[in-house]
Amino acid sequence: MKDTIHPPVTDNSEEPRNALDRLIYKLGNALSLLFVFTVAISFYEVLMRYVFNAPTIWVHETASFLGGCLFVFGGIYAMSINKHVRVVLIYDMVSDRTRRWLNVFHHVMGLIFSSLLSWAAYQMVQDSWFSPFGEIRLETSGSAWNPAFPALVKGMIFLTLSIMFVQFLLHLIQEINGLRKRKDV
Repeated sequence: MKDTIHPPVTDNSEEPRNALDRLIYKLGNALSLLFVFTVAISFYEVLMRYVFNAPTIWVHETASFLGGCLFVFGGIYAMSINKHVRVVLIYDMVSDRTRRWLNVFHHVMGLIFSSLLSWAAYQMVQDSWFSPFGEIRLETSGSAWNPAFPALVKGMIFLTLSIMFVQFLLHLIQEINGLRKRKDV
C-alpha cells in the first residue's frame, strides 16, 4: 500500500519537505518582490541621469546589494523546493532505491560543502564586521555614499550557508528515515 500521508523523499515535486523548507519558500516568495523594487529604482536612476541630468549616488549600490542578497538566498530557496543542481541524466536512469542512495550521498557531500563554505564565510564576516581590536566596524563600500553593504552581503552569505547546512542535515535525516521505512515494509 502506498503511503499517501508521507510522499517518497525522492519525489521531484516542488513541495517543501519540512517546516524549515516551508518557511524558506514563503519568505522567498515575499522577498522576490524586491526584484521589482530593484528594477524600479534602476529605472529611477536612468530617468534621473539621462532626463534630468541629476544622477543618484545610492541606486547602483542598493540595486547591487539587493540583487546579491536575493541571489544568495536563491540557493536555499532552490533547495527548499527540490530544484537544486542534479545530474539528471544519471539520476533519471536508475531505480528508486539507487536514487535514494544517491540522495544520501548528495546530502552528505552537501553537509561537507556547506560546512566548509560556512566556515570560510564566517572568516569573511569576522574580518568585515570587526576591527583588529574587536570593536564592531562594518566594512563599507568606499564610494561617495559609503554604505556598509559589503559587510551585510558577507553576513547574508554566512547566514544562508548556515541555513543550507541545516537543510542538508534535515534532508539527510528524512532520506535515511525513508530508506529505513522501505526496509521495514
